[in-house]
Amino acid sequence: MDRQELYSRVTAEVVRQIEAGAGQWRMPWQAIAEAGEPINALTGVAYRGGNHVVFGLTAVANGWSGHWATYRQWQALGAQVRRGERSTYGVKWSPVDKVDKQTGQTDHRLVPFTFSVFAAEQVQGWTAPERAPVDTLERIQAADHFFAALGADVRHGGNRAAYAPSGDFIILPELVQFDRISDYYSTRAHETAHWTGHPSRLARDLSGRFGSDGYAAEELVAELSAAFTCARLGISAAPRPDHAAYVASWLRVLRADVSAIFTAASKAQTATDYLCQLAEPTSQAAA
Repeated sequence: MDRQELYSRVTAEVVRQIEAGAGQWRMPWQAIAEAGEPINALTGVAYRGGNHVVFGLTAVANGWSGHWATYRQWQALGAQVRRGERSTYGVKWSPVDKVDKQTGQTDHRLVPFTFSVFAAEQVQGWTAPERAPVDTLERIQAADHFFAALGADVRHGGNRAAYAPSGDFIILPELVQFDRISDYYSTRAHETAHWTGHPSRLARDLSGRFGSDGYAAEELVAELSAAFTCARLGISAAPRPDHAAYVASWLRVLRADVSAIFTAASKAQTATDYLCQLAEPTSQAAA
């Protein structure tokens, strides 16, 4: 499968799930968050960005654990992919050096390639470990420490959640106003993702990439980043009915450009990585 075909398939599935869940405000990234981070079974490293989206959606659709590996990696683990099983494709960026024949200068660039993996449930000889439950007291406490360590200016009160770029602060309702404690931290993850885009941090500007739909694209980045952050923290993602106004714009963006979901996922991963570096400076980032 080439990259464009993969983009088209994934975009079509995301569009389908957005349309199907709009009435109950059930968006595909909520399931991605609750499924946890997709993990390479051999290396123990989490898949990132667009691959998190692809593997997360596939795992949720099939009820799989979220542990993956290539055919050869499964063999290295002493497992064997069962005959007839279909692989799932992801995208990786590999360094390629190209020499200019006229100048002799070497151009270092990253080139995307597709690769295929199989889930643990598609192999014999290896059993996925049981996934830890989400929203436990320990995970809630860890989430509280995570966000406190960021140093963001968070102001509680009122009935809405928002990020104010002009004043560089986050507004959140009081914790007791949320139906679940995890809903508070999921909402905080979304607004904190917006916070990363400030000029003093990641200086994220999507207007050049998405034009008049740049603001809707920023909301998509924040939603995906919140999903990635919640997956890392073991927190369920909260539905956001107040984002209903963005559904039409999201659908327009995705239908106009099949690579848009991967672009948004890349920006979202960068945002989550930034937060993790602030909150967990001594930990190794997932790759």
